[in-house]
Amino acid sequence: MSIIELAGLAVALSMDAFAASVCKGLSEKKFDIKKALTVGGFFGFFQALMPLLGYFLGSSVIEYIASIDHWLVFGLLSYIGVNMIIGAAKDNDESIDASVDFKGMIVLSFATSIDALAAGISLAFMKVNIYFSVLLIGIVTFLVCIAGVRIGNVFGAKYKKGAEIIGGIVLIFIGLKILVEHLISG
Repeated sequence: MSIIELAGLAVALSMDAFAASVCKGLSEKKFDIKKALTVGGFFGFFQALMPLLGYFLGSSVIEYIASIDHWLVFGLLSYIGVNMIIGAAKDNDESIDASVDFKGMIVLSFATSIDALAAGISLAFMKVNIYFSVLLIGIVTFLVCIAGVRIGNVFGAKYKKGAEIIGGIVLIFIGLKILVEHLISG
């Protein structure tokens, strides 16, 4: 996986957290950098932790499923992508609590990073440098979420759905590219 593909994966995985960050910023009359850094820190940490856990889970079973790993990667990334697109297309008027208390942020960060666990399993099949990968995913998510709080503060929920749809499409195309490359070379 190239650095550009990995960066695309990182951005795509960060879209759920971005959407939640936008919602956190909606409630603020004035941009609060401390709040933005807190939101970015929580989401960035969990978006890095979950693929690391997924990678080790995937690595433990890779020898048993190596012959179909490209199909699994395609399936997992497509599943995540389609769910992101469907979730964005639904008319959700649910409001996210504007607070950044520890318990609430842990729950929200975990919930928005479940897809990163599945992506980590996929990364195990691709034999990437997992430590660099999770570092990049965490940093990208951190920065995207800070921007999300700011965007939510300035523009409101206008871009939330679009970001989730684009993230879902990117994940599907990454999975498709891996599948096609494997089928052509294999």
